[in-house]
Order: sequence, then C-alpha cells, then structure tokens
Amino acid sequence: MDIPVTILTLLAGIAITLISLWFGLNNNLLPLAATDNATDVDALFNVMLTISIGLFLLVQGLIILSAIKFRRQPGDEGDGPPIHGNIPLEILWTAIPAVVVMGISIYSFQIYNQMGGLDPMNHGGHGMAPKAQLAMASESFGGPMLLADGTPNPEYKKYAAGVGATPGSGDADVTVNVLGLQYAWIFTYPASGVSSGELHVPVGKDVQLNLSAQDVIHSFWMPQFRLKQDAIPGIPTELRFVATKPGDYPVFCAELCGGYHGSMRTRVIVHTQEDYDSWLQENMVAQQQGLNEAVAINPAELPASEFLAPYADRMGVNAETVAQLQPSH
Repeated sequence: MDIPVTILTLLAGIAITLISLWFGLNNNLLPLAATDNATDVDALFNVMLTISIGLFLLVQGLIILSAIKFRRQPGDEGDGPPIHGNIPLEILWTAIPAVVVMGISIYSFQIYNQMGGLDPMNHGGHGMAPKAQLAMASESFGGPMLLADGTPNPEYKKYAAGVGATPGSGDADVTVNVLGLQYAWIFTYPASGVSSGELHVPVGKDVQLNLSAQDVIHSFWMPQFRLKQDAIPGIPTELRFVATKPGDYPVFCAELCGGYHGSMRTRVIVHTQEDYDSWLQENMVAQQQGLNEAVAINPAELPASEFLAPYADRMGVNAETVAQLQPSH
C-alpha cells in the first residue's frame, strides 16, 4: 500500500520536531547554572540548539532522500530535465531563515537587556573610537576614570560597560574591585580593605565586580555564572550578578594575554551568609595583624655575624670550628 506523500511529510515533520525538542531540552551540554541569569542564558541556548537540530535533520534528510531517490539509474545515459528556478521555493527558503534569525535576535536582545548588558550611555558615542568616548566622558565629568589605586572611579558608573552596568540600578550588596595582571586576579573588598587571590561572595546577594587591568587586556570568565567581561587597562568595566547556589566554581582568563595565559585562573566561592561573614572577619583580622607585625630589615645594615648566622647554623659551623681552620698560605 502506497502512503500518500502528504502523510509521509507530516510524519517526518512530527518526528523531526519531537527529536529536536527532546534533544534541545535534555542535552546537558552546559555546566551547572549558579545564577539567575545563567538559567536565562541556558534557555536561549536550548532554543537555539532545538532550532539548529531541526534544521540539520531537515536539510540532511532532504539531501539523503534526494541522493537516493534521484540517483542515476543503471543504463540511463540521458541528461536530467532542464529545470531552472522555483520562485515559491526560493521565497520559502529565504523567509524561514529570516524569521528564525529575527526571532532569535529579539529573544537574545531581551535576555541581554534583563541581565543589564545594555548601557544607554553608549548610544551617544556609537561608532566613535574608544579614545573619543573616554574624552567625551572626561569632559562631562572633569575627573579621572580610575582612582590613584587603579580602581574605577564610582562617579563613572554610568560610563562603565558590562553586564549589570546600567545607570539606573541601585547600589550592590557587595562590591569587589577586580584587578587583572599577568598572570593573576586580585580581588579587593573596598568596604573592609580585604584583598584576596580568590573571589568570595555570599549566596543570594547582589554582587558588583569593578574590573580593571594593569598591563594588557584580560577577560574575566565564570562559566557556571554564564558571565564573561573584558578587563581593559584604563577603561572600567563591570559585572553584576546574584549567585543562587553555594559552591566552588572556576574562574578563567578567556583572552590570550601572554605566555602563561593558560595558568591565569582562580575560583569563586559562594558562601552562605554566615560563612561569608566569618571568612570576611577572619581575613580582616589576619591582614590587620600582618600589617602590625610586618618589619622590614635591610640586610646591609646587619653586622656580619648576624647576617651569616642563619647560614652558619644550617651548615653546622660555629666559632670553635672557624678557629680550627688553618690558613692556606
């Protein structure tokens, strides 16, 4: 019994749709989502993957079907029919990709806007070189974009690019100044004066990272947070997020910054509020003690006996041993 082509086409369309939806929603290709924004990004990724799989199956299926159905038959030496152009088909395969691209563009625009990635202040400088934008910002404010210690000037918040850097947003619960340098990340908590080689944040709190670089361009990337932002020398950038799951997550530099770029990594530790307060207090006390106890000694000012004492003890040499030495001449 011959099955009508319309029925076969309908069944093929249903099969492609079901396979695409199942794989798009159950791909497990992305790491754990540790922020609210991460779930939005994952939703966009799943939509794009679902559409991509559907298009792949459709196109490859048509190619395979055509190669089998319309292959040259044994003994057939003639040419194919002189078919040229198909206006309805050309309209169809132009309209469908256009609609898909427009839909994905609008959806991704909405998600990026929800994450705070759109900076309204950038529109006035659209198409301008970075130096021109900085000059325009400097003229309007009349102060430096970076403070003497290299951290971003808070007055320039409305000019800082990055996710979460919207002028209308309020102050964050936790602010951290992040300095990128070859080949490490330095995290400073201005409210407490604590500095660390790891990023520690409390769960469920609004966190703002003020990014800057000391030497070359770096890129601060937290895969589980679905966030990545360049750290640029002389130009402040920002990231803003709310971590939702306590844990230990990796941080990478995603911009080739030198010979040891691959080793420029650290971690972000998301604490409960109690653990975060405890960590912060311990580091405040430890760093304060370190400052009080630090004593700089110039070796050149030490007597020879005191300068050489550690080496003599290690070698087992004392005054009696030296007295027993015989001159060589």
